[in-house]
Amino acid sequence: MRKVVVYTQEGCRPCTEVKLWLKENGIDFEERNIRENPTFLDEIAELGASATPATVVEDENGKEVILGFEQDRFEEVLGQKAD
Repeated sequence: MRKVVVYTQEGCRPCTEVKLWLKENGIDFEERNIRENPTFLDEIAELGASATPATVVEDENGKEVILGFEQDRFEEVLGQKAD
């Protein structure tokens, strides 16, 4: 089973774009706002990310981290094409 986690914060336009793309493509995800929970800030740092959004896609094949919003990369990793 695939799990998608998006690390976000307020005022982050690419964060909004990631969430919108996931919703439009029917992909369930968990949002973790780094400003609301300091633990999430630690988690994003452990991923090697220094900015939001950072999206973690985890499934039986392993874990993929996508930094920022690059639609082509999302389509490749998640196997979706946005209309």
